[in-house]
Amino acid sequence: QVQLVESGGGLAQAGGSLRLSCAASGRTFGDNFMAWFRQAPGKEREFVAGVNWSGTTTYYADSVKGRFTITRDNVKNTVYLHMNSLKPEDTAVYYCAGRGGGVVVKTTGAMDFWGKGTQVTVSS
Repeated sequence: QVQLVESGGGLAQAGGSLRLSCAASGRTFGDNFMAWFRQAPGKEREFVAGVNWSGTTTYYADSVKGRFTITRDNVKNTVYLHMNSLKPEDTAVYYCAGRGGGVVVKTTGAMDFWGKGTQVTVSS
């Protein structure tokens, strides 16, 4: 099993930037597809971005494409979400998640392990 701990959330102004980190421990990190999801109050949890095991292929929701970048460092066992040009609608709890075996998935039910989340609030 992999344990995930997110950090880096907080308060930002519209147009600003934040970087989220997700530190992993446990079984081999480099084998996993990693992703970020978010959940706003009263809404379902949604896929934001994902990265394959090697970091060479990334996937984004249309709502964040061009503004957010997902990267990973398999030496540090960490995944990052670089968020630029933030909007108030980006306000949510952001969760790091992983799926073993390198399978690319974008649905909450398909992820094998989750972090507890970090709050991001964007003011207008």
